[in-house]
Amino acid sequence: MKKLVTTFKVFALLSVMALHSCQNENNEMNQQEAVQAKTTIDELKKEITPSSSQIVPDAVQLQLNESTKNLETYLKNDLQIVGVTVLGKISTQQGVELSKKLITDKDQFIASGNIMDPSSVKIGKIGDLYHGEDLTIARQGLNEAITEQVKPGTQVMEVTWSGKNGKFTTFCFYGDSGIIWDNIFGGLVMMDTRGNSEASDQASKVASKWYKQWWTANWLWGSKRGEAGYQITIYYSGSTVSNADVSDWGYISLGKAKSESKITKRTGAYGQCRYALGLCTPTGSLSFNSTNFSVSFSGLGSNIVSNGTKSLYP
Repeated sequence: MKKLVTTFKVFALLSVMALHSCQNENNEMNQQEAVQAKTTIDELKKEITPSSSQIVPDAVQLQLNESTKNLETYLKNDLQIVGVTVLGKISTQQGVELSKKLITDKDQFIASGNIMDPSSVKIGKIGDLYHGEDLTIARQGLNEAITEQVKPGTQVMEVTWSGKNGKFTTFCFYGDSGIIWDNIFGGLVMMDTRGNSEASDQASKVASKWYKQWWTANWLWGSKRGEAGYQITIYYSGSTVSNADVSDWGYISLGKAKSESKITKRTGAYGQCRYALGLCTPTGSLSFNSTNFSVSFSGLGSNIVSNGTKSLYP
């Protein structure tokens, strides 16, 4: 019995030692990542031609002002812009590569969600919000967004935010015409999830009739960022439909979109279509399943998906 107790004590001691070893390794990894992030920031600043002024272009200032108003309206004190520091212009391709590395760094802050639905909003470090495959998708999406938009000559400012968990900063890339990318500005959207609809004039005596429905994603400052929708048209005589067709569309700036539609009833008492639509920010992914004719979202990011059927009568 004494030998059994001794064996148990040795096992317990080894378990504690192993646990402390894992904790120390995790702490060392976190410290190394923090040092790497700091190094990347310092290296990036060396590739930036400093600005002699803290004044941003009028278009950018307007976007900042409108974003501040919309954040106050929908998120109250959960997220606020508290300061902006102009750094200058990226002067080299190396500066672009460092920007991509920094934006996707696990210690950088990011946001996702629809500010008109505060419960959908998530804010935190990339490494805390994304794991496994979701982290891979997010980093690839962010990298693609930066690759398409950020070039030598792009201007950079540091934005200071205040949220539930205190203050943090992000790097915001912009040009004379407006903001290009920032992990908070670009990660959040404004969307009315109910969508919009429009129909042809019911009073007109015509041999065709159409119905259109669409969903819009806006930037934080209110301008349109993307849209997905469909339109069904029927052709009829009296109360009998002789033909029907449908069209669809989907697009979003710095994000991903999918749109599919098909006619499921072309003649008879009514026309009918199916539609599958989706929009999302670059940190998520959309896929279309032709078997059940639907779009689905995976990952973590601001998104809206709408799958359904629409019937239209003469």
